Amino acid sequence: MSTFEGELFRIPGEGGWTFVQVPATHEPAGTGPWGRIPVRATVDGRTWDTSVWREASGRVLLPVPARVRRGKEHGDRVEVSLEPR
Repeated sequence: MSTFEGELFRIPGEGGWTFVQVPATHEPAGTGPWGRIPVRATVDGRTWDTSVWREASGRVLLPVPARVRRGKEHGDRVEVSLEPR
């Protein structure tokens, strides 16, 4: 399991998603279909099964849904743990 602190950011526009960037030292190994890697994520103590996304730029992002954020938004800091599935 890998644990780090990150800052939430929102992709602008209607229906834009909120993410936290995974630091290179905490990226899970490999890349699945469409650049997604299955993980069990925990953000501020809330755990769910999801995938991190590897962008063409090389950046790895964890999408963080509203039900997990519970009021935290763009610019807020969160504690993140990732475990490969």
